[in-house]
Amino acid sequence: MSKKGKTTEEQGKMTRLAHMLAFWVTFCALPGASAANNYNCNSPLVSTLLRSSFQSSSQSSVSYAAHHAKLHRRDGAGGWSPVASDKEPWLQLDFREQMELTAVATQGCYDSWDWVSSYIVLYSDTGRTWRRYRHENGTETFVGNVNSEGVVQNKLSHSLRARFLRFVPLRWNPSGWIGLRVEVYGCSYKSYVADFDGRSSLLYRFNQKSMSTVKDVISLLFKSQQANGVLLHGEGQRGDYITLELHRGKLDLYLNLDDNPPRLSAPRIAITVGSLLDDQHWHAVHVERFNKHVNFTVDAHTHHFQTQGEAYSLEVDYELSFGGIPLPGKPGTFLRKNFHGCMENLYYNGINIIDLAKRRKPQIHSVGNVTFSCSQPQLAACTFLSTNSSFLTLPSAVVGASATGGFSARFHFRTWNAEGLLLSSPLGPSPQRVQIHIHNGRLQLTLHTSGHKSEVSPDYTVNDGLWHSVSLETSNFLIRLTVDGEPPSEIEMSTTLELRGSLYFGGCPVTDCQSPAFQGCMQLIAINSQPMNLNHVQQGMLGNYNHLIFDTCAITDRCVPNKCEHGSLCSQTWSTFSCDCSGTGYSGATCHDSIYESSCEAYQLNGGSSGFYSIDPDGSGPLGATQVYCNMTDEKVWTVLAHNTTTAVRVQASSLHRPHVMVLDYGASPEQLHTIVSRSEHCQQEVVYNCKRSRLFNTKDGSPMSWWVDRRGERRSYWGGFLPGIQQCSCSLEENCVDMNYFCNCDADTDIWANDTGILSYKDHLPVSQIVIGDIGRVGSQAIYHIGPLRCYGDRSMWNAAAFYQESSYLYFPTSPAEPASDISFYFKTSAPSGVFVESLGLKDFARLELTSPSMVSFSFDVGSGAVVLSIKSHVLLNDRQWHYVKAEHNVKEASLQVDQLPPRFLSAPADHQLPLKISSQLFVGGTTSLQRGFLGCMRSLMVNGQNFDLEERAKVTPGVSAGCPGYCSGSSSLCHNRGRCIEKSNGYTCDCSQSAYAGSSCNQEVSVSFDKESSLTYTLQEPFSVMLNKSLQAESSSISRAREDFSFSFITSQTPAMLLSVSTHSQQYIAVIVARNGSLQIWYHLQTGRKPDVFSPAAANLADGRLHRVRIHRVEEKIYVQVDQDIHTKYTLSFDSELVLIRTLTLGKVIRLDAFHKEVIEAASKGFVGCLSLVQFNDVALLKAALTNPGSSLVTVHGPLVQSNCGVLADSSSRSLQDQTVTTNNGKKKHSRDTQNDVAIIAGVVTAAAFIGVCALAATTRLLYQRRQARRDDVVKREGATAVYMDYRTETRPHGSVRENMKEYYI
Repeated sequence: MSKKGKTTEEQGKMTRLAHMLAFWVTFCALPGASAANNYNCNSPLVSTLLRSSFQSSSQSSVSYAAHHAKLHRRDGAGGWSPVASDKEPWLQLDFREQMELTAVATQGCYDSWDWVSSYIVLYSDTGRTWRRYRHENGTETFVGNVNSEGVVQNKLSHSLRARFLRFVPLRWNPSGWIGLRVEVYGCSYKSYVADFDGRSSLLYRFNQKSMSTVKDVISLLFKSQQANGVLLHGEGQRGDYITLELHRGKLDLYLNLDDNPPRLSAPRIAITVGSLLDDQHWHAVHVERFNKHVNFTVDAHTHHFQTQGEAYSLEVDYELSFGGIPLPGKPGTFLRKNFHGCMENLYYNGINIIDLAKRRKPQIHSVGNVTFSCSQPQLAACTFLSTNSSFLTLPSAVVGASATGGFSARFHFRTWNAEGLLLSSPLGPSPQRVQIHIHNGRLQLTLHTSGHKSEVSPDYTVNDGLWHSVSLETSNFLIRLTVDGEPPSEIEMSTTLELRGSLYFGGCPVTDCQSPAFQGCMQLIAINSQPMNLNHVQQGMLGNYNHLIFDTCAITDRCVPNKCEHGSLCSQTWSTFSCDCSGTGYSGATCHDSIYESSCEAYQLNGGSSGFYSIDPDGSGPLGATQVYCNMTDEKVWTVLAHNTTTAVRVQASSLHRPHVMVLDYGASPEQLHTIVSRSEHCQQEVVYNCKRSRLFNTKDGSPMSWWVDRRGERRSYWGGFLPGIQQCSCSLEENCVDMNYFCNCDADTDIWANDTGILSYKDHLPVSQIVIGDIGRVGSQAIYHIGPLRCYGDRSMWNAAAFYQESSYLYFPTSPAEPASDISFYFKTSAPSGVFVESLGLKDFARLELTSPSMVSFSFDVGSGAVVLSIKSHVLLNDRQWHYVKAEHNVKEASLQVDQLPPRFLSAPADHQLPLKISSQLFVGGTTSLQRGFLGCMRSLMVNGQNFDLEERAKVTPGVSAGCPGYCSGSSSLCHNRGRCIEKSNGYTCDCSQSAYAGSSCNQEVSVSFDKESSLTYTLQEPFSVMLNKSLQAESSSISRAREDFSFSFITSQTPAMLLSVSTHSQQYIAVIVARNGSLQIWYHLQTGRKPDVFSPAAANLADGRLHRVRIHRVEEKIYVQVDQDIHTKYTLSFDSELVLIRTLTLGKVIRLDAFHKEVIEAASKGFVGCLSLVQFNDVALLKAALTNPGSSLVTVHGPLVQSNCGVLADSSSRSLQDQTVTTNNGKKKHSRDTQNDVAIIAGVVTAAAFIGVCALAATTRLLYQRRQARRDDVVKREGATAVYMDYRTETRPHGSVRENMKEYYI
């Protein structure tokens, strides 16, 4: 019997619950990994050290020797100070044994002007290889002194274990010099150590044949200079296994709980944590498992996951092996590469494995040579810091490099950079040179001779952060390059070459090096087989160097932990990281921002029409986007989610014991469905059940014979309405059942077809996830059912508002833990000149968004390096009682701020200080903790990290705040459409359509124009504004605006090729959107002269088909997002990121000036465009409106005939014709044959005819009453706004509005 079958299901649940409780109790009681957590570990350690324990890079005199650097001491000159010429000063302590260190303290030299204001700390076990101490937030710098006598103590955020400690000053008193007195606090550290030589292991053998555990705790420390090796392995015959393996410098955990025998073809999936673990320093590992729940921790990074397999216990046979996986029956041989390095304090479920081995206990069997002291590695590395100026020079004469028998050079390196010079040397006879450099991530050997260059390159990447070995040899008229022991790459020589002069590693001190300098680490440098002593280099006894750090490899993996969100890929260089958002649906520096709107109503407000859209219901949250159909009617905006069962389903055989079950798939996760439904004001789903001798309820006891399952998996048996729990059908609620003795028509159980149709509208139960039919087992029983799509309308969060009318009032909400990225967005309107929108505080960090003046919004924050302010100044007043949009984001790479349609502002974080905001207090909305400078006005649609906050609910119980916001423009009804802005008036409202491609009093009148082959419309942007832009760009240094364009249009044509839209600048840049010869759409970006343009073809189909097509193009820096018709956005990447400088003209149709275009674009531009263009918008410029409303403007130039048209009507008519059946058919499912409907055709026809007549009569009456009431309302509401509407429409193309998107610095 399997493990799963040993208990009943209920007993299993109780057992697992008890184990889970015991698990958490055990975890809470586990001893910490650090001795400092168990007893007092803050004793002073330096005051008792002997003179020989102090070392330094130099000393300015005997009085400033290193041993005088004890805290509060006045011996000698009262501290340590190096000579003024010391380029890399340091003070080193030797504690004579490994200690646990918890804090450091510093003073300056006694009674002097010499002190250190900031420093870093290095630590080591051997005194040869060093590692920088990093705080939990990732920073390395310690705060030092501001005078000579004050003591500044820094507690270590996590304790460290080391024998040697080194203080490296970074900054000091500019009016004095470096001066240090120090103290270090900690305690002695006891450890059990085992050294594995790469051919050894320890086997822990069980007392019985196998060991079965539901809970495991494994902890150890290890250090190694090898990137691969097995630390732990155990397996069972039933398929269980556990393996802990060092692979490519990362730690992989393989863990499986299974009752089935292992299959050779089944892949083993690893959970990977950590990086660069082959750095010869100690790393802590902790694995905690209870049942299927596992915490896997390496150093400070923890991964939580659930195991593979079906069982809850780990069953291992015979033994666990540490250090390798020996082959059964063959001691000393291993299946995988075994571990080479040291392990310390190795515990398995509380058993000290190393202690047992050291005492030669019978449970432990030793394979090979395992010793119990850690051998000291002799590998000393150096770090090249700069891509501009780092180099290491070694003279060839020292090692006989001029010998005629050829020469050789060997070294190891590691880096993240894709470019960099590794080795360069002049050769004789002159002028010749050999170089090894990294190009595009691959090594390249180049031999430069007189007027000739020979190159070879091994075909694999080396910028992966791992150590790689390089060997360069010359012999027998060949230069041979060998990498990582692979087959060599060779270059033939015409003559024997000799080394002349010095060898340059990592860069050159002269300007003849064409490659950028190497940025990374090197070790094991040898010339002609003679090792180079880097200590001699550091001491000035050998060669020369610049911008190097010795005795340490300062490489950092900036992708661990991964700060790229939503499944995006992280890549890095030595100094920074970047995120590839391709295919994720997100954008931004860390792929935090969704590229999709959160609801259909948001698309409708932005000018969208009915069609398929991807919506992201939680924005920057974790859920992701799903595709829906947005049915945008005049009255409501419906969100429609179809499922996999698109047509009626006939059921001919089922019973309660073997029911018919249909599972509905909406193409969205349960979390996405829940968010969409909860955000909506109303949701409904139609259920149609046609029956013949098929009951829904048992007529004897009323128990259900068919039911449906809600989204949470709960069984439901009501078939209509919004009142759950009532086992009735719609006919009973409406009192029109065929037989009033029953609650459902089908329960009459007749031999003729009956129908029960209901609308389910209780949101907490929607959508329907399953349908179960159980009464089709009798003779003549049949049923046909159909479940309609989920249909919702109204966005509750968009108009969720609160009004603040007391300066001391505020709302507060809980904040989430520190995350790599945080964002907040909302709308506000006010008449106050200033006020704080939101504020949140941490122990040191804070974030605040506020209106600092009537036209400026500021985002201020502090992540531990000082307060930073990011501001945007609007060209219009923001306290004008109109709605304005604000969004602020902070991630580890940058901060950003956006206000309305103004270009967002960005501020990059320093490469060495990329930290998240750590906020611990509540989020204060509308005020501050000090109850001062509170906001007076309205706020709505508050969203933080994808979570909507309910302002109205919190406002109901808060003094000084009221739920909702007064005014015509504060409701969910769309008074102004298509990005039109609702403007409050004293007794009405008006619509500002200046940012919309539509016209009319409500911004819903489409602007369309017909072109012929000679037609051309050119909009000229005024040059003075562009000049102002350049000047302000040069003056601004604190933050930047990103290159971006957003343009869209609709068109109908049958012509190929054709020019749709072009953008030209004074600097020979251009953008062109054309229809190519084959009818496909092409987008041309030419942003730098001398480079080939980027050409993208998002739609391969023929768009010159006489149909209406909609195109939207959005660019942020080098990323371009394109949507054609209702297709999902396609992402492209420009080869060169640049901003359009001095935009000159925007042109539709034929282009007169063709000098800057390329051949294919010239062909399309010269032929112009024949067809219909509508809804053309480039940033905030509506080109067609500009031509029609300002025909005499100097900004608008028209050639050829332009005829106002109505091509967009086709889009409206086609969208109105799309019904829910159209939605469902797009899921690609085949329709069932028509014979499933034959039995209900007559009934359906009669019912449909009657319903149609009734609906028509009701619609006619309703329409007449509505028109009369609307006429009265418009006359009253818009009496004041009528003149303003006309004026706004006539002046919406004014210069300051038309170039708003391009005037970044002018407005900000």
